[in-house]
Amino acid sequence: MKIEKLEPSQHKQGRWLVWLDDASIVRVGEGDVVSLGLYAGKELSDAEGEALTAAGEQSRLMERAVGLLAQRPMSRKELLDKLCAPPRQRQEKYPYDKLDDGPDPALLQAQREALRERAEGVADRLAGLGLLNDEEYGRMVVRHYAAKGYGPRKLRDELYRRGVPREFWEDAMDEREPDGDQVVKLARQKLRGAEPTRENLKKVSDYLARRGYGWDEISSALDRIRKESEW
Repeated sequence: MKIEKLEPSQHKQGRWLVWLDDASIVRVGEGDVVSLGLYAGKELSDAEGEALTAAGEQSRLMERAVGLLAQRPMSRKELLDKLCAPPRQRQEKYPYDKLDDGPDPALLQAQREALRERAEGVADRLAGLGLLNDEEYGRMVVRHYAAKGYGPRKLRDELYRRGVPREFWEDAMDEREPDGDQVVKLARQKLRGAEPTRENLKKVSDYLARRGYGWDEISSALDRIRKESEW
């Protein structure tokens, strides 16, 4: 394998295009050009060719990861899940026309493991650059959902669903300031001016529980509404 041409990308700063003698193009980072000692006319050994291919795949994965984080913040687990998700398979119109049994399972497993390893490396790099921070992301999740009126259980559900490590949950939950007035406000909204009868308060209680509030907060809010109705 020989490098026919090596030139910087005209569209993305820091990316280089490696043109090979088999008409393929590998896109790598500027650091890869230096670390792999790439230059036009270089004959690549099998090991050097594999290293170049790996560098190209790593560069592509990094670019995709940065693009995903630019769309919205996410946890390390969310990012890894997206980077390692298998491509969507187009549904075959006539699947039984195929005579083979598909790819070798052992080969697929090896490819998945290699992809996961590269994705972990990308995540480590982004964390080192401060672009991936589970602790800060957990705080952001709590602030966002607390502002929407959700209670502690719902907040923890979101932290779990989004893959924030449990070691950061306690600090993240400190972002929520208990606000009895907020719970009462939600209860009033659910009543919509109706009388606080036993039946109506039961509906309010169920509603607040679904939003993640505990019984102490719910009970306190219902007591305030009962007292207000007696005035």
